[in-house]
Amino acid sequence: MLFALLFIGLATLYCGAATAPASASSGAAATSAQSPPINPGLRLPYPTDVLTYHNNVYRQGMTSQETTLTTSNVNSTTFGKIAFDTVDGKVDAQPLYVNEQFIGGNLNNVLYVVTENDSIYAFDANSGRQYWKSSALGQGETPSDDHGCSQITPQIGITNTPVIDKSGGPNGAIYFVAMTKDSSGNYHQRLHALDLTTGAELFGGPTEIQATYPGTGDGSQNGMVIFAPGQFAERAGLLEYGITIYIAFTSHCDDRPYTGWLMAYNARTLAQTSVIDVTPNGNEGAIWMTGNGLASDSSGNIYFLDANGVFDTTLNSQGFPINGDYGNAFMKISNASGTLTVADYFNMHNTVQESDSDEDLGSGGCIVLPDLMDNNGQVHHLAVGAGKDTNIYIVNRDNMGKFNPNNDNAIYQEIDGVLPGGVWSSPAYFNNTVYYGDVGDNLKAFAISNAKLSTTPASQSPETFPYPGTTPTVSASGTSNGIVWAIANSSPAVLYAYDATNLAHELYNSNQAGSRDQFGAGNKFITPMIANGKVFVGTQTGVAVFGLLP
Repeated sequence: MLFALLFIGLATLYCGAATAPASASSGAAATSAQSPPINPGLRLPYPTDVLTYHNNVYRQGMTSQETTLTTSNVNSTTFGKIAFDTVDGKVDAQPLYVNEQFIGGNLNNVLYVVTENDSIYAFDANSGRQYWKSSALGQGETPSDDHGCSQITPQIGITNTPVIDKSGGPNGAIYFVAMTKDSSGNYHQRLHALDLTTGAELFGGPTEIQATYPGTGDGSQNGMVIFAPGQFAERAGLLEYGITIYIAFTSHCDDRPYTGWLMAYNARTLAQTSVIDVTPNGNEGAIWMTGNGLASDSSGNIYFLDANGVFDTTLNSQGFPINGDYGNAFMKISNASGTLTVADYFNMHNTVQESDSDEDLGSGGCIVLPDLMDNNGQVHHLAVGAGKDTNIYIVNRDNMGKFNPNNDNAIYQEIDGVLPGGVWSSPAYFNNTVYYGDVGDNLKAFAISNAKLSTTPASQSPETFPYPGTTPTVSASGTSNGIVWAIANSSPAVLYAYDATNLAHELYNSNQAGSRDQFGAGNKFITPMIANGKVFVGTQTGVAVFGLLP
């Protein structure tokens, strides 16, 4: 009974509550049969599944179930590159991992990979066998061009990290947004859900993403802002909470017109259920977050960092911007009533100056911290984020601080100047420590004491990391054998492993054995993913697999 309750809890944390499965329908081209038998395996999440960006909806980037890799055996003598899964385009999204998926006629551990060529792959996580490959392209379509912007280039297909729901459809579903261009030059953004066993489209998908929202801002007509698919890219990782899929959009560089869109879709029908524009009467305010997933707390509130854009410094009686424009804000969105609404926010006192200088908060990602108790026994509900202005912002999720033009005194904690290179990455959390890697700087560990982050690093790596810095991931067995994994976007790219208790103690890097473990050019925002004794790293041409050497 205890075992069953554990998995029910995990299902809610990773994928949302289970519901009755829906039937599959044809759609994307796949190389496997279209009508599979229902998965006979356990379809609730395993502790070592990686079904969403950075391991959980909190985006903490930590697995505490890694029993194979230890601080003793992760070294160049016993650990290194053991395989490479080749694909047809850049892997900008984090790969995902499912244990004991019914596929290939058996229960197998499967790696799911998406590319900027609008392709989706299912590989055997152990042997590298390709089970299926599907395409998100419609008839006569290609991936989008890069719109003259170097952020996602040379083509834009599937940039966002998908989310997997093992209870969706007959065999589980993988959800993602794909961008395409048709033969007439029209751009499309579509929400897809594919069967984990076959790669076939589910729930009558894909769904064409369309939206309008009341406002007079960029892209508006007759009092409604209109979502123009060619003006946007979906870079933030998808979030599923309950049976709702949340997606958000960024611009191509700062090429207007654009505003800040967040949308909700039913995971079983792919029908749009709600939309919000966080700069509806202004402009800009894209949701970049370096590819980090939209975060959630245990109540389903959504958190993200909004980029430079219009912020209304005139507030209403409740302290919210009078015109509903939240550029450069730390956002909290509620969907409790089935309608996306702003529940709370924080803007720094000099937010307008920062936006005007393109020194925005939205370049980085945020995470929801576990409940923390101070020395007086008070429990605090916190989230942390950082962007280009060198500061770390820690907000009280119950009262984020809103906006004061004179100072930031209402915020829970602000640590100024501690990330001098600026942040184009996301942090990770492990064992009362937050890890940050800003640009051109060391990877840093900030210890938590008395429910606050240390104002100086408790330890830092010997190496510095070039643009865009590094987004770490932590593996551990409980609280022991903690390893912080980080990638340098150099040529060749380098995978590093550090002792989580002391980042000055480097355990391994992929250059130590000469060319043996090198994996070519990495990708700007790739995040290492760890599962069952292996580390998976997205590259320009596939996924490099690291593990204990044979």
